[in-house]
Amino acid sequence: MKRIIPVLAIGIFLVMAACGNSYKENRRISKAEKVRLDSIDRIAFKVGVLPTLDCLPVYVAYDDSLFKSAGVRVHLKFFTAQMDCDTALVGGSVQGSITDLVRAERLQQRVALTYPIATNTYWQLVTNRLSRIHKLYQLSDKMIADTRFSATDLLTDIAIKKGRPRYNVYRIQINDINIRLRMLENNEMDAMFLTEPQATKARLLGGPVLLDSRDLDLQLGVFAFRKTDLAGRKQQMHLFIKAYNQAVDSINKHGLQFYGPLISKYCGSDPQTIKALPSLMFSHAHSPKSRDIERAKE
Repeated sequence: MKRIIPVLAIGIFLVMAACGNSYKENRRISKAEKVRLDSIDRIAFKVGVLPTLDCLPVYVAYDDSLFKSAGVRVHLKFFTAQMDCDTALVGGSVQGSITDLVRAERLQQRVALTYPIATNTYWQLVTNRLSRIHKLYQLSDKMIADTRFSATDLLTDIAIKKGRPRYNVYRIQINDINIRLRMLENNEMDAMFLTEPQATKARLLGGPVLLDSRDLDLQLGVFAFRKTDLAGRKQQMHLFIKAYNQAVDSINKHGLQFYGPLISKYCGSDPQTIKALPSLMFSHAHSPKSRDIERAKE
């Protein structure tokens, strides 16, 4: 018995020593792997995206390896609030991001931006079916969810001017897209501007549409990129747009329903919403119209 105890002690010591070496080795490997991944991320073309359909060409190009085939490494940075996209854009953690011209023109005060891609984004003012709001003037003494200094802010201005409600309209800043839609579902908000696919979900909930930005002849959606970053990444930008255009061709050829699983994956849409999505056509990368930029500046 006395002999066994020292042998056990030695065995336990060797096991602990091996574990200690293994732990140190794992830490060393993990650190080296982190350095490697950080290095890859630095040279990658980083783009901020939202769970909205205006980002679909980017999602298609990413998931179908069109970026890879074109020869550009793209890392997507996922956000659920436009404000977070803007923070990443200003801070330089992304080279480009989905946004709208109203926000982008305001950001120009802090960082020089360019708009090589105008999107087909539109916004609809959808009301809570329980609020019994069917006309713009009925927004009187009601709450509208929007984002300050954004396209939804501008559109809210237009809705109020058109409706001329008797009493104040209370503008509540709800930046997160998913939270905004959830508040409509839970009857916590009277009205809000939504883009697709969230607008379709709101319509399925029975919410009337009071205003559609397409009827105002406004095209405010864009992908904005940092000018200073693009100075040294012209080839990456060229290849990004090449793959983007290929994705647009594929979406227009096959239709939104073909990419239902992808929309569910990145936008969180349920099958019923995906089935009810309107038929949309996407355009090749092009700059926004000067009149839309001027309107956003105002």
